[in-house]
Amino acid sequence: MVLEGNPEVGSPRTSDLRHPGTQGSCVLSSPGEDAQPGEEPIKYGELIVLGYNGCLASGDKGRRRSRLALSRRPHANGVKPDVMHHISTPLVSKALSNRGQHSISYTLSRSHSVIVEYTHDSDTDMFQIGRSTENMIDFVVTDTSPGGGAAEGPSAQSTISRYACRILCDRRPPYTARIYAAGFDASSNIFLGERAAKWRTPDGLMDGLTTNGVLVMHPAGGFSEDSAPGVWREISVCGNVYTLRDSRSAQQRGKLVENESNVLQDGSLIDLCGATLLWRTPAGLLRAPTLKQLEAQRQEANAARPQCPVGLSTLAFPSPARGRTAPDKQQPWVYVRCGHVHGYHGWGCRRERGPQERECPLCRLVGPYVPLWLGQEAGLCLDPGPPSHAFAPCGHVCSEKTARYWAQTPLPHGTHAFHAACPFCGAWLTGEHGCVRLIFQGPLD
Repeated sequence: MVLEGNPEVGSPRTSDLRHPGTQGSCVLSSPGEDAQPGEEPIKYGELIVLGYNGCLASGDKGRRRSRLALSRRPHANGVKPDVMHHISTPLVSKALSNRGQHSISYTLSRSHSVIVEYTHDSDTDMFQIGRSTENMIDFVVTDTSPGGGAAEGPSAQSTISRYACRILCDRRPPYTARIYAAGFDASSNIFLGERAAKWRTPDGLMDGLTTNGVLVMHPAGGFSEDSAPGVWREISVCGNVYTLRDSRSAQQRGKLVENESNVLQDGSLIDLCGATLLWRTPAGLLRAPTLKQLEAQRQEANAARPQCPVGLSTLAFPSPARGRTAPDKQQPWVYVRCGHVHGYHGWGCRRERGPQERECPLCRLVGPYVPLWLGQEAGLCLDPGPPSHAFAPCGHVCSEKTARYWAQTPLPHGTHAFHAACPFCGAWLTGEHGCVRLIFQGPLD
């Protein structure tokens, strides 16, 4: 039974920790979905999963997709902390049986739990992200494998939580978005077991971390041509910011970072331990290149009629409609150590160093020799610059600013490792700089 209620839960600090999680269908960016007839919907921002280059291999379908726009819902479905109860553990199941009542349960011992009840918040919209395909999950995310492979189906070894995190968006300007670890399940509950990292805060409230954690990195200088990678932090269930644990699932939390917040910025990265998401604001997307601009750049590059310096054949980037299938005869290839662009040829192999290792016939440097593919996810680009650089060793092409930014950005991998990776396919970057400037030869005539 209820032993005590905590009046401090209604304090200003707690009321600011609004938590999304009620059930609701996925809100896409189709015009007019959340607006009156003739009005554009209010968009809070977009989430882009790194490693898919614009579309899942099996196609974007419903809540399982590579990119999702969060827009204002017809009716607010937010919840916020209301009252805290201390109860005996045998009564926990009874306290959590009301599906209409959102709550977070903190198991402190076999005989003691703390349950924080939540009440409706008419000022916020909530969106949940996770591996589960249940209705309360708005954005279904599955593991992305390094090297361009993507595990799109259910995986027994998945490290992404079924209810990984939730995002709270204010329904009024400036439409601030905040992220919190963990999401409410089908019973409208979040349950932190006895082994989960949890603690009582100095003001008497409860907080905790999920098993594999939700990490966030805000870029320095915004997501623009002047951006630089920020510092990775961990977000708690109540939205507080902490330094990273010694390992991903360690029970000892990091240190509280009081001067940072869980407010998402343009270019913020969200890592769910198996997939990394990029948050783009509407203002930031206006500065990003459009698909139409990317296609114009492809056509302009092909119109320059670059040639293979050895075979003298004319090269051309394939249409994105063809997808990343087997390279065609005009596909440009690159030696990723030097950047010299050629057509495909079979000589120069260095089998003792691997099947992809070739000797460039122009400069004699030996390294991977791979086909070039244009990056097609415009939201991953920092600027609309020309496609002048390629990531090594995958060969995805983008602007110089975009290539250098992602090559300097370490992405979480496993329990405590970090690797820079191509944002278009997820391949780990290699070489001194992780990318190379492309050197084309123009037509001789």
